[in-house]
Amino acid sequence: MTGTEPPVVGFPLRRPGEPFPPPRYEEYRQQQGLVLSYLPNGNKCWLVTRHQDVREVLTDRRISSNPDHPGFPNISATMGVPRQEQIPGWFVGLDSPEHDRFRKALIPEFTVRRVRDMRPAIERTVDERIDALLAGGNAADLVAEFALPVPSLVISTLLGVPPVDRDFFESRTRTLIAIRASTDQQRDTATRELLRYINRLVAIKEKWPGDDLISRLLATGAIRAQELSGVLLLLLIAGHETTANNIALGVVTLLANPEWKGDDRAVEETLRIHSVADLVSLRVAVEDVEIAGQLIRAGEGIVPLVGAANHDAEVFACPHAFDPARAERHHVAFGYGVHQCLGQNLVRVELEIAYRRLFERIPTLELAVPIEELPFKYDGVLCGLHELPVRW
Repeated sequence: MTGTEPPVVGFPLRRPGEPFPPPRYEEYRQQQGLVLSYLPNGNKCWLVTRHQDVREVLTDRRISSNPDHPGFPNISATMGVPRQEQIPGWFVGLDSPEHDRFRKALIPEFTVRRVRDMRPAIERTVDERIDALLAGGNAADLVAEFALPVPSLVISTLLGVPPVDRDFFESRTRTLIAIRASTDQQRDTATRELLRYINRLVAIKEKWPGDDLISRLLATGAIRAQELSGVLLLLLIAGHETTANNIALGVVTLLANPEWKGDDRAVEETLRIHSVADLVSLRVAVEDVEIAGQLIRAGEGIVPLVGAANHDAEVFACPHAFDPARAERHHVAFGYGVHQCLGQNLVRVELEIAYRRLFERIPTLELAVPIEELPFKYDGVLCGLHELPVRW
């Protein structure tokens, strides 16, 4: 174990024109121990890049998800994990046993059986969006006209949100996750607007319950009223933007690897290779802890890099190759441990249906610009595409 500090590297925000994962991730993995960096706000943090080390960080009880602890590595004042006093119910920022109460209440909403029951509605949503694409001519922006609307409509249906509010949600969630394209004030405003809307929706469901997640949670009483809006905001953001990014990036990958169209194994491999939530799993040590031989002091921030872990050559053979037939399936695209993504069953089904129906119904689909000209997102904690121009 070493308590000496290694050379400092820049914090790994996306850079325009840079491939993903950044080549420096491989350099970091080759270093002994961990990598020392500083957040944009000047706070110290440790970058974790190896698959085994990331899983260890995400399961060690001496390492916390709670932003109330000093040294928590939030990227900026409004970019990271909010405190409970800011957004009650934002349960990914809680540790056990507080976190477990929320997870126990929500798990029944995202079981394999529940998601299976949702398949017909998801298929209808996907087909309706493809109908709209075909009705609009022979070209489209697949992000705006397919990748964003599909998960927005699915999560809206799950929560009981009227589809007419889709544009409102999409614009506010985009503002929330953009680091360079929006200011702290704009993100704060977007958060407050979303919370106001959700509070009104909860009030409506209290009077006129329906067959939706909000009504069912209200009926159980497991989540306090003042916490419910934060829970719903979290589900909305987690279920919308990340899925949209996965859809768009997966379509690009399948267009470049057409032999895998129609093979459901492509879902897991697109999740691994793109790792859209690379910078989401923020942590802080609450006790001195050793990871990869490096001493991390209590109060020091930790940033597990999911994209780096999912491209670790010690775990995934030829990690940069798109190979849905690979035997290694234990990626950490959905995180790991008690905070592993609740909605992963739903995401998998959405991706499987979106890919299959899109290529079945539009077999001549192709990129309208060279792949190197696509506007990849480099301004947020999530990876994705700003636009995806296609034609058929």
